[in-house]
Amino acid sequence: MGHVIVHKSISLDGYVTGPNVSMENPMGEGGEALHSWMFGSPAPLDREIVAWVTTSAGAVVCGRRTFDLGLPHWEDTPYPVPTFVLTRTERPPLPARSASFTFVGDVAAAVRQAVEAAGDRDVIVMGAETSKAVMLAGLLDHVQLNVVPLLLGGGARLFDGVSVPLEQEFSMSSPAVTHVRYRLAGQRQAGS
Repeated sequence: MGHVIVHKSISLDGYVTGPNVSMENPMGEGGEALHSWMFGSPAPLDREIVAWVTTSAGAVVCGRRTFDLGLPHWEDTPYPVPTFVLTRTERPPLPARSASFTFVGDVAAAVRQAVEAAGDRDVIVMGAETSKAVMLAGLLDHVQLNVVPLLLGGGARLFDGVSVPLEQEFSMSSPAVTHVRYRLAGQRQAGS
């Protein structure tokens, strides 16, 4: 069985988007720089991290805001796997080119359905608020942070209001980013 994992690029001051997120600017002001390590000419380590996340993904859980902001840019599911959208608004599944979006009203149900769909692959959790909700529900196995040497000064913070012990599993750096992976102590374990 795979893991439930938050995989986020984050600024040194703890933001996963820049300020003033909008449909025209879904990563906020300056937020696109959080992903610059993945594009252009990434270092070999950075290419390995991107490939690992892409190939390990078996399903995605995201929030309605991430879905609304991302869909016009993705024009598909964010990864080529089933995506479960946490929302209070009921609606039928939305087929996409690679997989489909299923709309779910409960955090535990969204994670359970994603774990079932992922099989032995990982469930990637997207969106700051959804990531916090999954953490607070005790349903998260790992947090993978890609710490970008950037100060955004505002935006969405990943860890506001969360108090969870973490155990570092690894840390690796390239010139553009430091990749750090943590296991959440006392949280859901794969297979449970």
